[in-house]
Amino acid sequence: MDVDTRLLRYFAAVAEEGSLTGAARRLFVSQPALTKRIRRLEDELGVALFTRSRSGTALTEAGRELAARVPALLDGWDETVRATGRAAKVLRLGFLDAGAVGAVHEVVAEFRRARPEWRVELRQFDWSDPSAGLARGDVDAAVVRLPFPGQESLDVRELFVEERGVLLPARHPLADSGTVEFRDLWDEPFVAAGAETGAWRDHWLAAEERGGHPVRVGAVAGRPDEWLGAVAAGCVALAPASAARFHSHPDVVFRPVRGVSPSRVGLARRSRTRGAALNELLEAITRRSSRS
Repeated sequence: MDVDTRLLRYFAAVAEEGSLTGAARRLFVSQPALTKRIRRLEDELGVALFTRSRSGTALTEAGRELAARVPALLDGWDETVRATGRAAKVLRLGFLDAGAVGAVHEVVAEFRRARPEWRVELRQFDWSDPSAGLARGDVDAAVVRLPFPGQESLDVRELFVEERGVLLPARHPLADSGTVEFRDLWDEPFVAAGAETGAWRDHWLAAEERGGHPVRVGAVAGRPDEWLGAVAAGCVALAPASAARFHSHPDVVFRPVRGVSPSRVGLARRSRTRGAALNELLEAITRRSSRS
């Protein structure tokens, strides 16, 4: 029998969190999608892994047996993947947006010149996964924007801080302002990330900086083109200052905003992920960021 390791990761998250809601938040997937995958795993194994009731989700006897064995199985598989990558001399670095990456491209180019036997793969992820591939084991390390759910289980170092501004439709009454007061935007429809992104979504809505004023969500987006399109159609969105340089649209303007905290950019990896080449690359990124 062949079972997709991703299904086992989903199962392990539900078993550890004790709920589909908590596991979905941790994995950056919707709860219906997670439920579907758990049922698929149960179908493939031919056993019920959880009992479901209004009070929550509990492991069956078969589920407890699998839960006891899966962590070691996944750890072994992850180490196998890392060992294979080391043997092939491949490093995988995830990122979300060009502004967060900053000088990383230059560091990678220097690393490739110094270590030509190694291949560095830069993989971009959309905003449905703020961990940039780390949560699902798709990369060895990632340049991320903080905060995001699950970062406490990762090894994270802050690289730099970037001010946030606001993207406005070009026809918006505040589009000609020098600096926009955040409180003047509280009643505007905002572009939001998916609800499964938790703290990431809240940060980019500045939910805690509204003095208790409710958020009005006008659109949900997972990629820059969707984000810009929603703003052009009448929504507004908080964005890092670098967005003005890397993302443009003829019907969208960027303006500084007063009254919101900055964006923090970090470098993250799983605590168990080690290797001399990876350490060398991550240290070089950290040094370059500190100089910048």
